[in-house]
Amino acid sequence: MWGIELQRQSEVSLKRQIYQALREQILHGRLKAGETLPSTRDLASELNVSRNTVNEAYDMLIVEGFVISRQGAPTRVAEGLRLPDDRPDGGAVKPELVTRSFAADFRTGQPDLRQFPRYLWQQIAGKTLQELPAKLFGYTGPDGLPALREEIAAWLLRSKGLAVAPGDLFITAGATHALHLVADLLYREGKEILVEDPCNHGMLQTLVNKGYPIAPIPVDAHGLQTDCLHGKHACAVYVTPSHQFPLGAILPAGRRAALIRFARETDSFIVEDDYDSEFRYYGDPVAPLYALDPQRVIYVGTFSKVLFPALRIGYVILPGRLHKRWRYLRTHTDVQNPPFEQAALAELLRTRKFDRHLGKMRKLYGERRQALLTALKACFGDTWRSWGDAAGLHLAVAFPGMSFDDAFAKKAMDSKIRITPVEYHTIRKGQHADKLLFGYGHLEPEEIARGVGLLHDFLQAEYGGFWSGRE
Repeated sequence: MWGIELQRQSEVSLKRQIYQALREQILHGRLKAGETLPSTRDLASELNVSRNTVNEAYDMLIVEGFVISRQGAPTRVAEGLRLPDDRPDGGAVKPELVTRSFAADFRTGQPDLRQFPRYLWQQIAGKTLQELPAKLFGYTGPDGLPALREEIAAWLLRSKGLAVAPGDLFITAGATHALHLVADLLYREGKEILVEDPCNHGMLQTLVNKGYPIAPIPVDAHGLQTDCLHGKHACAVYVTPSHQFPLGAILPAGRRAALIRFARETDSFIVEDDYDSEFRYYGDPVAPLYALDPQRVIYVGTFSKVLFPALRIGYVILPGRLHKRWRYLRTHTDVQNPPFEQAALAELLRTRKFDRHLGKMRKLYGERRQALLTALKACFGDTWRSWGDAAGLHLAVAFPGMSFDDAFAKKAMDSKIRITPVEYHTIRKGQHADKLLFGYGHLEPEEIARGVGLLHDFLQAEYGGFWSGRE
């Protein structure tokens, strides 16, 4: 009669189920203001529960003001509680979206999570948790775990020759979180934030959502075109100089010097996102821009691609004059990172097991990059050319004469092929419409070959004679 169906196997107590059911009926108007609820004896009998269970449910409704109960009078629904449903679907509950499966999945920024040494991490995490001092279970401040800051500084020195004081290094919840804080840290009224065009769409949206004015600076085969900086009034320049995202260029020394001069002349800062720099397949890692001027460059790094994205540990290196403001902003956003993963990562770095894992993955990804180049050559002949340095987890590929946009990406997705046009990451459209991004880090060589073949067949079917004539 009262529309209450109890789930007796549920972890939610029976009294709370009764309370929730009656509350929903009141809020949606099925029980109207002034209407009398059944006696606790009658409802207990109807639901086959103890009267005490119903009493406790009614008590919850009374305490929260959904019903009114007076001595010797029936329990009635309180006034003014109905909430009309303002959802366009009438309040119908929609099923959760089903994750799409793809026959070819060239998404970018995806490491091979199957290769992560889970057992090793489990061992280290257990050991460090046991040894963690009790005081670190409390609020430890916005800087990050001292041991992790020291180990990251040591790793930067041995891997990139970058000398950093641990006190200048602050732990974040990844690169996106770092950019959120850096944008607030640097923004000044009337000044723009300059960004590469194209640049990572997600990072761009982080800045756009802040409401700060954004000015795009074009990118060519050598990275940011620094001659386009003249006349700009910037508070910051966001760049990816060691492996430009998404085109893959290494910013040459002349442009690096020009960028530093611009920052000094305009009293602005450079935000260096060291995207994918750990994975370079020929020669040593590129020296960070930070080394040229530690007082003008803010360095942003992350462990998401090297280990696993869910780790949510990154870091920034800040000039000393920004430390106080950074601590204030971090304290009033989320205070700190959890200490447990920080301690485990510090131990992974200290024992050099991180270095060995990185070396293994660099070799593996290098082989997969070569597998992609081989597959492209086999399927597309000489109708394409790659962009950028031999680094990272994706490859930008130009198909001269072609034009790839959002409509193309949707058609491909409908054919179970996930691939991103460079246009998705551009601010000014049309300059890179002939380029596609092939993410390969998460794919086995046979998956790469099969995926490139499927893309080739899809392009032939979509573009017909035009595409066939290119081969």
